[in-house]
Amino acid sequence: MTSSAIDEAPIPVQDVRVTSKALEVVLRDGRTLSVPLEWYPRLAHGTPRERQKWRLIGDGIGIHWPELDEDISISGLLAGLPSGESAKSLKQWLASRRPPHKALQPPSRAKRKARSKSRSHAARG
Repeated sequence: MTSSAIDEAPIPVQDVRVTSKALEVVLRDGRTLSVPLEWYPRLAHGTPRERQKWRLIGDGIGIHWPELDEDISISGLLAGLPSGESAKSLKQWLASRRPPHKALQPPSRAKRKARSKSRSHAARG
């Protein structure tokens, strides 16, 4: 009986696509891995622009999304492992993404202030 040896070094990444439903990774040997986006909550919560900004780790052994602070290894993808991030960590990360609170002034007052500033600049110029 013969058996094939398993190479421990993962095949490097050639391309990455993130759709609204899946993470698709094309390997240099021609295989395409596709996993549900829900496996990686940071990608799922990211904007399309943030999802498109990725870079390879090392010689393609992983993928990094700098704006989402997400790293995914090819070994993990091949093993079928979803994100190992804890619920507490994800909750903290999501809270840090919320936009800062806007001024509590009513919009009409803020608009009046902006118009007043632009008039004073025009009068000086």
